[in-house]
Amino acid sequence: MERRELPFVREMFDSIAPRYDLLNRLLSLRRDVIWRKKMVSEMSLPENGHVLDVACGTGDVATEICRQKGLRVKVTGIDFSIGMLRMAQDKIRHGRYRAISLAAGDALALPFGAAVFNAVTIAFGIRNIQDKAGALRAFYASLMPGGMLLVLELATPKKTRLRAAYQAYFQKVLPSIGRLFSRHSFAYSYLPESVSRFPEPNVFMAIMAQAGFSPITCRRMTLGIANLFVGVKPQ
Repeated sequence: MERRELPFVREMFDSIAPRYDLLNRLLSLRRDVIWRKKMVSEMSLPENGHVLDVACGTGDVATEICRQKGLRVKVTGIDFSIGMLRMAQDKIRHGRYRAISLAAGDALALPFGAAVFNAVTIAFGIRNIQDKAGALRAFYASLMPGGMLLVLELATPKKTRLRAAYQAYFQKVLPSIGRLFSRHSFAYSYLPESVSRFPEPNVFMAIMAQAGFSPITCRRMTLGIANLFVGVKPQ
């Protein structure tokens, strides 16, 4: 993400953090929970594996990894929003997820060494990073050979009728509900704009390939409302 955009986006996520989970469940009709579970279920880890969750937000992915993969798996969550990290810390403390640690940081300047993690996840965060190629290269460098990158992101359906209904909801209904509950004037108008700017799946997969990942797959979920990209760092 370009540095000139960072303060605005950080402030926005800090502001909506206390109501972020509620709005995710409400606005997606709880599909976001199912999408995260599916992403984690696709992850292959050794018994004592270490996962980096980038743009970890309130910790939903990190806690789901612990639930599915067991307490012997270590998870490090990183986010540039202190407000989100505070919410994640409360969730981790309440659930006693001792395998999860949190850090403030930027996806383009990860504060870790090379080849540290068995998997990297990022859910609904890559669209907020302008330099997606740079972020993917950073993720690649942080992975051990054979490690997996899993990217979960919102998308726009292709079918004409569904697309029209989805866009009407996404561009008109969702921002109004978001403003009402989040008390932020712009956050849920920014969301459909950021989704509409995200590259088409074949284009994003090509960027992943340029970063070094192979093989790469894309799974469409809920009629194309979300996509799960999975890439592997070759041995």
